[in-house]
Amino acid sequence: MQNLIDSIDNLHTTELGADRIRKNLGLDGEQNSIVAWCRARITDPRAVLERRGKNWYVAVDDVVITVNATKFTIITAHVRENMR
Repeated sequence: MQNLIDSIDNLHTTELGADRIRKNLGLDGEQNSIVAWCRARITDPRAVLERRGKNWYVAVDDVVITVNATKFTIITAHVRENMR
């Protein structure tokens, strides 16, 4: 199992993924800036990383980021349920 932090440079998303993240979190910016935003949260020392099945789940502040564990594709990010 490859660690998400060790593979942070491989992190990417699709155009649809970036659109979904922008919508869910109310962010602006291009696909590359969305990936940079997610990288910053994932590498935050306060982030809690958990691998469940085929995905990584990263909880930091009021956000959960979901990343595919084999391709390192950011699938989505959303506000944590208990924070809404």
